[in-house]
Amino acid sequence: MHLPDSIVYFSRHGETDWNVSERIQGQEDVDINARGQQQAARNGDMLKSLIGEGAGFDFVASPLRRTRDTMERIRTRMGIDPWAYRTDARLMEVNFGAWQGYMLEDIEARSPDLVAARARDKWNFVPPGPTAESYAILAIRIGNWLSEVQEPTVCVTHGGCMRTIFQMVEGLDGHDAANLAITQDKILRLEKGSLTWM
Repeated sequence: MHLPDSIVYFSRHGETDWNVSERIQGQEDVDINARGQQQAARNGDMLKSLIGEGAGFDFVASPLRRTRDTMERIRTRMGIDPWAYRTDARLMEVNFGAWQGYMLEDIEARSPDLVAARARDKWNFVPPGPTAESYAILAIRIGNWLSEVQEPTVCVTHGGCMRTIFQMVEGLDGHDAANLAITQDKILRLEKGSLTWM
């Protein structure tokens, strides 16, 4: 996979109530909460300190509400038109299929064998459901998007997507990448093949 020559700043969406309760979101459309709004504002302030009003930058987000709201709050803090950005469906979170909307403990009560299989190989495990994905599948679409980046970019996406970026850029093995903690109140910079939290 070809890494972009241009600098890319990533933000995960702000916190949601489902994040707090550890309910599986995947591609379910969930809003950020009050703390998530504060995280988005913080990331906007950080980006403003780094790139001012972002002249020459492409701004792109996952089309889900939590990422769009985060992007709009970031752009507001930067002092620019909140809605002048684009979305790309390839930046959506990994699809958890039939597990979306459920707590892992509830799934474990019904399907302990599947939860155990996921724990053994979280990177390659595909939950039940016709649209479900593994992290390995997610990495293909995120890699396709990343290889097309040709200009400085601000991207708002999801924790799973950022895990695949660490796997691709830093060469983490699948197990480590799939279990990586991804913060919601920092900016991740990709520059010259290196990742830095800011």
